[in-house]
Amino acid sequence: MGAERFDHGVERLLASYRAIPPQATVRLAKKTSNLFRKRAANPHPGLDVSGLDRVISVDPDARTADVAGMCTYENLVAATLPYGLAPKVVPQLKTITLGGAVTGLGIESTSFRNGLPHESVLEVDVLTGDGEILTATPTNEHADLFFGFPNSYGTLGYSVRLRIELETVQPYVELTHLRFTELDELQAAMTDIVDTGRHDGRRVDYLDGVVFTATESYLTLGRQVADAPGGPSSVSDYTEMDIYYRSIQEKKTDVLTTHDYLWRWDTDWFWCSRAFGAQNPRIRRLWPKRYLRSSFYWKLIGLDQRYDIGDRLNARKGLPPGERVVQDIEVPIENTTSYLEWFLENIPIEPIWLCPLRLREPALPGSDPVRPWPLYPLEPGRTYVNVGFWSAVPVTPGQPGHTNKRIETKVAELDGHKSLYSESFYSPEDFDELYGGEHYQLLKKQYDPKGRLLDLYAKAVKQQ
Repeated sequence: MGAERFDHGVERLLASYRAIPPQATVRLAKKTSNLFRKRAANPHPGLDVSGLDRVISVDPDARTADVAGMCTYENLVAATLPYGLAPKVVPQLKTITLGGAVTGLGIESTSFRNGLPHESVLEVDVLTGDGEILTATPTNEHADLFFGFPNSYGTLGYSVRLRIELETVQPYVELTHLRFTELDELQAAMTDIVDTGRHDGRRVDYLDGVVFTATESYLTLGRQVADAPGGPSSVSDYTEMDIYYRSIQEKKTDVLTTHDYLWRWDTDWFWCSRAFGAQNPRIRRLWPKRYLRSSFYWKLIGLDQRYDIGDRLNARKGLPPGERVVQDIEVPIENTTSYLEWFLENIPIEPIWLCPLRLREPALPGSDPVRPWPLYPLEPGRTYVNVGFWSAVPVTPGQPGHTNKRIETKVAELDGHKSLYSESFYSPEDFDELYGGEHYQLLKKQYDPKGRLLDLYAKAVKQQ
C-alpha cells in the first residue's frame, strides 16, 4: 500500500468525520459486513474508510506488519505469504478485516497456541468518537484503550492502523483427521493436545474439530511441512468440486498448501453453501468459481434479510418461518461435552465447529494478569472451546428469539461467553456482568464523552 497512499486514506477518513453533523451518530460507510445482527439504517453520511484497505508495509526481519484497519485477511495473507509469514491467527473468511477481528473477535485453528487476533497487536491507531487519532500500546498513556478495545465493536473508536506480529510458516500443511464416537473422548484428546502441543509424538500447529452427531466427531490436526509428503499430486484442492468438510469424513490424512489451508472453510463458508444449492454436484458444475466464496454468500444472505426469501419459500411449503441461530460461543474445555450433549439434544443444527483457544502467556506488559482483556474476560491459563453453529430453526410462536435465549442461558450456566457479531437478547444487567460493563463505561466517558458512537449494548442487543 505504501505510506503515502495510507496518509491519503487517513485524510479522507478525517474529512468524512468532519462532514458528519455534530449531533449525528458516527458510523462506517461500509457496503458489506461480517455481522449477522441487523443494523438500523444510517440517515447520515458515514466514515470514508475506502483508503484504508491494504497492508502498509511488512518487516520480514522483525516479523511484523503495519496494516490499515479495513484491510481484509485475504489481502493481508497475500502480502505476507511471499515472505513465508502469516498472521498468528487468520479467521476463516477472506472478507473479515483485521480491524474487525480485533475490535470484534476472531478465532482459528492456531488459537490454542496463539490466542485471539488482538493478542498479536503491538500498537493500534484509533479514531475516537471525538475525531482524534490516538496511538494505543500496552504501556503508553492510552493503554486502557489498548486493552479495552477488543470486543468494543466500534463503540470506543475505529482502528486506523495496526502493527501486528507475524509467524513463520512452511509451504504446506499436513492434516490428520481423528474420529471419535464418544464426545468425552474427543474432549480428553483435545485437552491433551492443547496442554502438550503434540499428538502421538508429533508437533501440532493447527487444531480444530467438527461434530456431525453425538457418535461421529473429528479433530483435525495440522502440521507445517516444507514439502508435500506424497509429492505435488498428493495436494488437495477444495476450491472447485471437492468440498473440504466432507473430506474430513472420507480421509484420515490430507495435504494442502498453506494458502489453501488458511482458506479451506471459505469456499463453502464451512458447510453453509449447501443452503444455496452450491453443494449439489449438478449446480456446482455450473456455479462460477469466482462465486464459490463467502463474500458472494454474504450477498445472498443480504438479499434474504431484505426480502425474507427463506421465510417466503417456507410458507409455500407449509413450513413456519425460521429463527436464525448463527452464533459462536466459548465454554471452558472441561464443559465441552456437557454443552455439546445439551445442544445436540435440543437444537436441530449440524454439523458444529469446534476450536480450542487459550490466551497467550505471559500477559502483555501493563495488563491485568487475571483479566487482561476486560470486555471479553477470559481467564489466562484456562482453555476454552469455541463452538460455532450457523443455521436456522423453526420459530417458537409468540416467543421471539426463543432458541437463541436458551443458548445464552446454557452458555452462562457453563461459565462461558458468546461472541456479539450476531443477535443477542441479554438484559442490561446480565450484559454488563458478562462484558465488562463498569470498565466499559469508564472507557466510554474518556474516549467518547459526547456519545458520538453507539453504546455497546445498544449496538449488540438493541441492534441500533
